Amino acid sequence: MLGRIAEFFVFGFVPLVVGMLAVPEMSVAAEKTLKGEVMYRERIALPPNAVLSVQLADVSLADAPAAIVGERKVAPAGQVPIKFEISFDPTVIRPNTIYALQARITADDKLLFITDTRYQVDPLSDAWQTIVLKMVAPGDTPTSASLFDQSWLVEYIDGIGVIAQPKATFRVSEAGKAGGSGPCNAYLATAKVEGSTIAVSDIGSTYKACAPEVMAEEKALFEALVKAASYHVDGGKLIIADKDGRDILRFNAAS
Repeated sequence: MLGRIAEFFVFGFVPLVVGMLAVPEMSVAAEKTLKGEVMYRERIALPPNAVLSVQLADVSLADAPAAIVGERKVAPAGQVPIKFEISFDPTVIRPNTIYALQARITADDKLLFITDTRYQVDPLSDAWQTIVLKMVAPGDTPTSASLFDQSWLVEYIDGIGVIAQPKATFRVSEAGKAGGSGPCNAYLATAKVEGSTIAVSDIGSTYKACAPEVMAEEKALFEALVKAASYHVDGGKLIIADKDGRDILRFNAAS
């Protein structure tokens, strides 16, 4: 009788242990990959040391640096079309958020080609992405490179003059988003930058009311931005001119 009881427990226990070992561990979220290619229209070859950098970025906030979700560098880049794959954690992708691809080709830290339009994407889609870059003229390289993703503090506004206590900011991303903090309200806009030209449109802001002189300064800022036609960066200052070449806005690089 005791032998049968012992046999029951010995053989009855084995399936329980096997069952416990068979339970799978909790899996980590699978990595997602965004695939595509980069090309340009010019029929010229890239130098042997060219480097391609492609970023998947959250470009929802115009007054903050783009949040990089994933990045891939191809070195040496080879020749176009250059294929790329960006791996990222899909759990960081949020609904109602704008994501875009940004790319550039450099050689010896010199900018050769760059995205000049927004390549908005759905990161969770399996669609093949094609990015067409714009060639950067030699004279445009330092200007374009120093304009983007820098917070600029307003120093002068046409119609108002020198700002005694600067508060308003301006920021432009390579993805075509612009905006910042006005003297009273936060604002968003669309910016198209090509070489030394710039066009700002679709300005929208919050609706807070401030003192009349502050609102007048803000109105002048928005009106000047709409008139923007060209720009240059010199000595840590951003100067924006209208179509007649007249300086209408001046900014200092904010720390």
